[in-house]
Amino acid sequence: MKEWGVWRRLFPLLRLYPWAIPTIVALGMLASLFEGLGISLFIPVLQSLMQETPQPPQQSLLLQFLFRLVEGMAVRDSHGETLHERLWILPALILLCILAKNGLSYGNRVLSAWLQAQISHRLRSQVFQQLMRVGYGYLETQDSGQLMNTLGGETWRTGQAVAHLINLITTLCTTVVYAALLLLISLPLTLVIGVVMAVISLIIQWVTRHIYQLGQRVVTANANLGLRMYEGLVGMRTIRAFGREDYEQQQFDHSSRRLRQTMLRLDMLSATVSPLYEVLSSLLVLAILVVAVQHNRAFLPVLLTFLFILYRLQPQMQLIDSYRTALQSLAGSIDDVFRFLATQDKPFIQSGALPFRGLRQQISLEGVGFYYTGQTHPALSEVSLVIPVGKTTALVGPSGAGKSTLINLICRFHDPTMGEIRVDGQSLSALNLADWRTHTAIVSQDVHIFNATIAENIAYGRLDATREAVQVAAQQAHADAFIRQLPQGYDTPVGDRGMRLSGGQRQRLALARAIIRNPDILILDEATNALDSIAEHLIQEALDLFSRDRTVIVIAHRLSTIEHADQIVVLENGRIVEQGTLDSLLHQEGLFSQMYRLQNSPHQSAQPSTQQSTVNPTQVLAEGNWGSEIVTPSA
Repeated sequence: MKEWGVWRRLFPLLRLYPWAIPTIVALGMLASLFEGLGISLFIPVLQSLMQETPQPPQQSLLLQFLFRLVEGMAVRDSHGETLHERLWILPALILLCILAKNGLSYGNRVLSAWLQAQISHRLRSQVFQQLMRVGYGYLETQDSGQLMNTLGGETWRTGQAVAHLINLITTLCTTVVYAALLLLISLPLTLVIGVVMAVISLIIQWVTRHIYQLGQRVVTANANLGLRMYEGLVGMRTIRAFGREDYEQQQFDHSSRRLRQTMLRLDMLSATVSPLYEVLSSLLVLAILVVAVQHNRAFLPVLLTFLFILYRLQPQMQLIDSYRTALQSLAGSIDDVFRFLATQDKPFIQSGALPFRGLRQQISLEGVGFYYTGQTHPALSEVSLVIPVGKTTALVGPSGAGKSTLINLICRFHDPTMGEIRVDGQSLSALNLADWRTHTAIVSQDVHIFNATIAENIAYGRLDATREAVQVAAQQAHADAFIRQLPQGYDTPVGDRGMRLSGGQRQRLALARAIIRNPDILILDEATNALDSIAEHLIQEALDLFSRDRTVIVIAHRLSTIEHADQIVVLENGRIVEQGTLDSLLHQEGLFSQMYRLQNSPHQSAQPSTQQSTVNPTQVLAEGNWGSEIVTPSA
């Protein structure tokens, strides 16, 4: 049943090219037929050499046909005697059969390789497409190492499984042709052979019965090793800062040893198929030869040809068991890939049908609530808010207040669990998702720079941007000066995640990427946090200029950067607790007022509040993660 499950998952991939499998099967069967005929032609040759008047066995239709064919080609003298000197025609026919067989086999292999490459490419593409489409709610619950292993490792192994299945189908068809030839030569002997080889196959299946479970363990061990590699690479600075190189090495070695041991057991079990099959089948051939020669030596030419075809059949039977074993060992990889491709158990952000040409009035949140997957406490609860067009709305609050969650909902990285977000009166979920994201850009603290050139990173905001547009965006982001000082200017590769650049330089590239997009809605997610004063001043100056006449939503850590915001929204525990302008909030003597005084009077104690705050302001300042990449949502 497990084996059938593997086949059932792979057959839909073969149906992507419905003409290919019948063609491969036809080529394989024709190649086997020509090989079988070439081998069978040895019977009249051998009998002509051993007997003056060779006669075919009466019970063999194939041999009677071959003898009639030879008799028709034989040249006779004036007395009707066959001129055996002309029997060179038989070797020529055998050679032609060999040439035809190898030509067909070559075509079969080329077509099989092409089909495997096509299916493997489409499978990898489907897995990557699923990764691009699946909702963040699913990705947040998955290990990055597991996802990388599925995309890079398990898709490759599933491609191997497709190749094994194609080869298995071809080998089965070849076996059918060989078996048919054996039946035409000797029915009783073929039936005996069939029973014995079936017993041999059952023995091999019993020996390799645990290979499916080992295949599952290999997938798990691969995923663990992938996670260790990923954590080691992305966390290198932290590892070295805490002096944990030896600890990480021990963790990596443990995962690597576990994979090595599991793979070794799998390889040892798989390797038993070939020697076991060869030993048992050799004993079978020798037994048949000894018994047959003792009973009838005149049957020796037929027997030798029968054994020769059987000798050619045995590797095919061995390959069948080898391919079946390989498919079982790869079952875990196949399950992993198709489990990831399944859509029933995963959230997807579905695009709406209404086109979006730009924000005209406002974005409104109406009783919005949201739960992250597996969480019982809401990240947002009953949030109602109006974000006017062309105005700046600031979101402030302690860590975990729900600021980033609110941004994620507006960008449609998630959909609200309850309530609704409306854009100019239309539900956000009803808008075309590509249109919506084309008109938005995010400048966040967590900058991601691609391993490409400076120009390519900026042009990622608008793929059809010209070099002149890239340079103008860089100038507006105060990045042009440092770019021109680089060895290759705008064509300088920046390395993995832009590690060859400073934090401020990466931030300015990210800002240029947003500028070139020219969005209606600009989202600043802690855009100047963790930068030195010079870098912050340059970026803040560029942001002030770029933000004019745009709808801006900003998450701020430094409250001094939002003094000119049109409205400030204070969040706490997923709820809006205060809302208004800077002056009105300061006069309320609430949470915002306390935090503002703490930041602007660091050497003075906060004045007692006339209202009781629900949060300790010292704790707020310590935990606060308020206020940088431009992650531009893909269109």
